[in-house]
Amino acid sequence: MRRFEYGQIQSLSWEMDILSLIAGIYRANGKEEVLLSQSPAILDSLVELAKVQSTEASNAIEGIVTTSTRLRQLVADKTIPRNRDEQEIMGYRDALNVIHESYDSISLSWNHILQLYKILYNYQFNARGGQLKSVQNYISATYPDGRTEVLFTPLAPYETAEALDQICAEYNRVVGNGEVEPLLAIPIFIHDFLCIHPFNDGNGRMSRLLTALLLYRSGFMVGKYVSLEAKIAANKDMYYAALRESSDAWYGESSCPTAFIRYWLQMLLAA
Repeated sequence: MRRFEYGQIQSLSWEMDILSLIAGIYRANGKEEVLLSQSPAILDSLVELAKVQSTEASNAIEGIVTTSTRLRQLVADKTIPRNRDEQEIMGYRDALNVIHESYDSISLSWNHILQLYKILYNYQFNARGGQLKSVQNYISATYPDGRTEVLFTPLAPYETAEALDQICAEYNRVVGNGEVEPLLAIPIFIHDFLCIHPFNDGNGRMSRLLTALLLYRSGFMVGKYVSLEAKIAANKDMYYAALRESSDAWYGESSCPTAFIRYWLQMLLAA
């Protein structure tokens, strides 16, 4: 069983570009707070647009799509889903709304993660929602010639519940006592979540929902006004490359997802 000890992060030496990205995010966050206090209508007007873009982009990354007209109608709750893709889009919309409206009361725990996952699949009449994976899953790539390659093997199902509980506990501990900078702890948690791959399906979308939740709880509200999911979708190749590079040594004792952290901070600062 892989061990998760987030307190070790504070002893690592970080490259200057990562420290500069963190400083830049704090500066931008301060400017956003000033704008919100002086001209709240400007940012309020962006909220609904960001919801549409986030719902569209996060699902599109996984190949879940509908027309632009249908998407706007679904997000605005002016129609009902016609197929499985639209059911999944509605589920993402609902989970994102819950986070937007109640993030301050949703603590990070694997029970709350399961509840969000259940909402994600609320429109599908199956037992998938609210349950951890039951079979071994793999992260694979399919090439134009039809060849498939396994890029990464996540934890086995019997290890998943304990691992998910452990990363939640470690994140809460180091962020709660101020031991680790949240802008480092969040991408490390998200990377571990993706490597654990706790569900049979929907892991990528859940990781993006959890990114929003943890950012909001740490005082970084940019995802309400600018779609982080759209930023990821616009540079999807870079996203997957950073994940693959950081995952290569994930099972090692001294692994650290520097490539993913750098990508994630760049994405956040761009937003």
